[in-house]
Amino acid sequence: MSSGTPLGDFLRARREAVKPHDVGLPDHGRRRVPGLRREEVAMLAGVSSDYYIRLEQGRERGPSPQVLDAVAQALKLDSEATGHLHLLCATGTRHRPHPTAADVSPQLLELMDGWAHTPAFVLGPALDVLAANSLARALHRGFNRFDNLARMVFADPAGRAFYQEWERAAHSCVAELRAAYGHDPASPRIAEVVAELSRDTREFAGLWGMHEVKSKSQEAKHLRHPEVGDLHIRFSAFTVNGAPHQQLVIYQAEPASATAAAFERLRASASEPVSMQVS
Repeated sequence: MSSGTPLGDFLRARREAVKPHDVGLPDHGRRRVPGLRREEVAMLAGVSSDYYIRLEQGRERGPSPQVLDAVAQALKLDSEATGHLHLLCATGTRHRPHPTAADVSPQLLELMDGWAHTPAFVLGPALDVLAANSLARALHRGFNRFDNLARMVFADPAGRAFYQEWERAAHSCVAELRAAYGHDPASPRIAEVVAELSRDTREFAGLWGMHEVKSKSQEAKHLRHPEVGDLHIRFSAFTVNGAPHQQLVIYQAEPASATAAAFERLRASASEPVSMQVS
C-alpha cells in the first residue's frame, strides 16, 4: 500500500494538508513542499527537528503519549485522527491479532429479520457486507453486487447514481477504511480491497493517500433508487458486542414521509429471503 511506514505515511500526508496560515505561521515566498515543513511541525510540537524527522521516517521507537498529543495538536488533528495516530504507534511496537470476518451471530440475524420496515446490514472492517435483511437487499439491488460498500461506491456504475452526494460518500468510505486500517495495518483483507480499488480507480487512490480518518456514526444521506426514486434517510452504525470488528448499519426514514412510503413499496417487491449471509 506504500513504500514507507504506516506512521510515516500518515504524518507526511497530514503535514502536507496543513497550511502555514492554519497554525499562525507566515507564508512568504515559494515553498518546496505542500503544507508544513518538518521543521515547522517540530517547532509547533515542542520537539527537535531531528526527533520529528526520525518519527516520520519510522526510526523513532516508542514515542510517549505526550509527544504524540503534541504532534497531533501541531497538525490540527481531531480526536479520531489523534486516536489513529496513537494506534499506528502501538501497532508498530507490538503484535495485534488480525480481526477475522466471522459469521454474523444468529441472534443478530433474527433481530434484523424483525425489522421489516428498516434496511439493516452488517459490515466487516474492510466494508464487506456480511449479512443483510431483505429490505436492505431490495434497496441495493441496482448494484451488480451488494458485497462491499467501497467497491460499490467507486467501481460499480450504479454508485454515482445511487449516492446523490457521491463525493461525500467517497470520502466517507475511504476515511472509514483508514480507521479500520489503524486498528490492523497488517489486515490482508483491507490490503486486498485497497490494492484493487487503487489499481482500478484514480479517485480512490487519491483519497487513500490523504489519510483522512473517520468511523461510521450517524448522519443523513440522499439516495436515489432506480425504482422508487429519491430517498432521504438517516443512518446509524453500531459496534456489535462479541464481534467488535463488525458494525450494524441501520437506515431509517422519517415516519409518514415519502421515503417511508418508498420503503414500503420496496418491501412489497422484495422476494429474497431475509438476513441472508453474504458469501
